[in-house]
Amino acid sequence: MKDFVGKFLEVAGGREFLVRVPGSANAALSDARLAEVLNWMLPNISPADIPADFAPYTAAEVASLRRQPLADVEAVRAALVEKMDQ
Repeated sequence: MKDFVGKFLEVAGGREFLVRVPGSANAALSDARLAEVLNWMLPNISPADIPADFAPYTAAEVASLRRQPLADVEAVRAALVEKMDQ
């Protein structure tokens, strides 16, 4: 994830994916805490890939996205990565 995870913010659906992926969506964290983790992780693990207009995640956004679990994580991730290469 180092020097890569921020690339998800560059493609449509990528921001949402980072919350909806099972490791995030199922984490034993409150929505506010998960937002804090994501807001810390992105600039610290993948700083070169954070868009200038990045808006921090909010607890409300995380709560909404967590209610939309991913059915096929691998397919969604593959489609997002393919968009990154274009």
